Amino acid sequence: MTITEIIILLIIAAICGGIGQSLAGYNVGGCLVSIVVGFIGAYIGMWMAGKFGLPEIFAIEVGGKTFPIIWAIIGSAVFTLIIALIRRAISGGTRY
Repeated sequence: MTITEIIILLIIAAICGGIGQSLAGYNVGGCLVSIVVGFIGAYIGMWMAGKFGLPEIFAIEVGGKTFPIIWAIIGSAVFTLIIALIRRAISGGTRY
């Protein structure tokens, strides 16, 4: 992978992570956190799709690597909800 392909993959992950966070209604952090949430969301989303026997929907191939857009957004929302519930249980309050 070239540096351009890595940057494109990071931008796609950041967008998917940001959309997933907005769907969950909870903001975990800034741009770098959105990138991490996007990648974790892609893994969670593909795992969920595999468990339910669902196909890849709208996947983008960058540098020989496939990034599942829809499953990354769904996985990001699920991951953000889990983080929000854990933070709420630990702190006892809400964070906006």
